[in-house]
Amino acid sequence: MKITDIKVHLVRLPPRRDHNWASKMSTPIGHTAIIELETDEGIVGWGESPAGATWGGSHMRYYGESPETVRLVIETHLLPAIKGMDPVDISLIHDAMDKVIKGHPYAKAAVDIACYDAAGKALGVPVSTLLGGAHKNSIEVAHSLGIMDLDKCYAEAEAAVAEGALTIKCKTGLDTERDVTLVRELRRRLGDDIKIRVDGNEGYASVAEAVAVTRRQEEFNILLCEQPVMGAAGLGKVAARIESPVMADESAWTVQDILELDALDAAACISLYVTKPGGLFKARQVGDIAGHLGMYADIGGSIETGIGNAANLHLASATKIATLPSVCPVSTPEGAAGPKTAGIYYLDDLIAEPFKFENGRVFAPEGPGLGIEVNREKLARYAV
Repeated sequence: MKITDIKVHLVRLPPRRDHNWASKMSTPIGHTAIIELETDEGIVGWGESPAGATWGGSHMRYYGESPETVRLVIETHLLPAIKGMDPVDISLIHDAMDKVIKGHPYAKAAVDIACYDAAGKALGVPVSTLLGGAHKNSIEVAHSLGIMDLDKCYAEAEAAVAEGALTIKCKTGLDTERDVTLVRELRRRLGDDIKIRVDGNEGYASVAEAVAVTRRQEEFNILLCEQPVMGAAGLGKVAARIESPVMADESAWTVQDILELDALDAAACISLYVTKPGGLFKARQVGDIAGHLGMYADIGGSIETGIGNAANLHLASATKIATLPSVCPVSTPEGAAGPKTAGIYYLDDLIAEPFKFENGRVFAPEGPGLGIEVNREKLARYAV
């Protein structure tokens, strides 16, 4: 089987509401690049890059991409480098992509996902099998509130819990009093059985501020404190002064980042993405190294459509240390059965069938490859 072409579709899904965090308060979610990889055997592999111009690593170590830059990089650099290669040869494909252009992990991740989808379809196995096998078939959903008015946060959290969500993720980092009030009030309203985690997205002005806020939040039993300040060194200083586990996200992209976090004793856990390392192939390496160092993980992302989210869920299945509740959407096309709030960020999706949601968990699609069918009518409807 040989790669013959890659088409890049730019789409924008309609959001259920605005979804913002400390480092992203303007650009909407749902604007993404969808990758259609064609082969000489007629097998099509699908991939996705939810690249964001305001999303990157700490201290500009990794920089913002966008759907438009993803399309340019794939069409100008990556496709010519891998055309004629077998999508099953994923290590060789990554070598070819890395030789032709440095960086651009979100563009490379989209191609990587599409190669895994095509390879799985050709071999008749799910992507999780290609990643070494499934330790589980689902992951607990952490419903993310985003930064919005407190009353809206309370109402949405209560609605998500009523539909079965067991964990609420609070976006924080812009207003310390708001951040403490939010956690305190959610605990009062939701009770002791619902897990609450906080994510500052590097938003706090100093280690001292992050420590002071987190200590106050800890009075209400938080699950973890995610990336309150910028950089591994800052995370290490926070971790030494609070009780809750610190999770690294913006500071955890590559294997080298994980080694740095470990050396600084900066994080107990990481947010493991398909996209940040440059695809499933390298994400599995990041997860393995983190596991060997005694870390654990959630599966993070950028609120993907069902295409990218399917890749997230196969990574979750194949990654033993991915035990934490994760912001993996319950991808659901318009009109399909399923929750209306819990894990729902869009009014529609590009996939034909909704993902299963049961007992607070979202399940990886079954079937070869990613296990999804893309609705081409929706792909055209939401094109930009």
